[in-house]
Amino acid sequence: MISVIIPAHNEAKTLPACLAAIAAATVPPNGAEVIVVANGCTDDTAAVARTMAEDGAAMPYALRVIELSEGGKIGALNAGDAAASGDMRAYLDADVIIAPQMLTELASALSDAAPRYASGTVVIPESPSALTRAFARFYRTVPFLRDGVPGCGLYAVNRAGRARWKAFPDVIADDTFVRLNFTATERVKVTAPYDWPLVTGFGNLVRVRRRQDAGVAEIAAQFPELLQNDDKLPYRARDVLRNALHQPFSFAVYVAVRLAGKLGRNPTRWSRGR
Repeated sequence: MISVIIPAHNEAKTLPACLAAIAAATVPPNGAEVIVVANGCTDDTAAVARTMAEDGAAMPYALRVIELSEGGKIGALNAGDAAASGDMRAYLDADVIIAPQMLTELASALSDAAPRYASGTVVIPESPSALTRAFARFYRTVPFLRDGVPGCGLYAVNRAGRARWKAFPDVIADDTFVRLNFTATERVKVTAPYDWPLVTGFGNLVRVRRRQDAGVAEIAAQFPELLQNDDKLPYRARDVLRNALHQPFSFAVYVAVRLAGKLGRNPTRWSRGR
């Protein structure tokens, strides 16, 4: 069975679509369960999840809702893990929309007895923000995102893979931490797509960039042994130049976000900017 763990902080607006996509997913061979961990919410995230959990026609999988008074993704991940019973674990952001075949493809990829990490094919949907759309156009050309197995917004592991670490450590970049616990040959990219929306507006993009940079630096400092598993595909200069000439405005926005992200302080707490 695959346990889908969804940490959710003030996600009442995005959670219904996320859960509806899971409900519409093809049932994997050994079934699935869904665990929503509402952490530190000041909206009705938990109520939204419970409404769907109580509607058997809307949600064919067992759906549990856990409420934590304190916010924090790591605490939510650990609480979800403690409640999960599946031998496979999928960790899903509450604003991600999976394709119907996602759970079956993940279950197939993780059926190996050896440690395995899997994720789907990232799709960045169109944003209401013109600057975010411009950023996304160039971001989609980055080899790591386009051809790698980044696991942004969705990553899954089998039992042997989950045994690689105990509780989730208190880090910013949980997805990077988990990905780097696996070698390139242990990671599997399934063809099923999933929508991973970017935050809206230049300021929010910069704040996310700062958190990403801080997260990578934190893991390098605390878990340097994991860096040997980092296999980010290089973005060759000639490819950067070709894509920059093809879409100069998108390239300018992308570079501006990257440069601005290196300046200023990153907030200790992040809420998605929509």
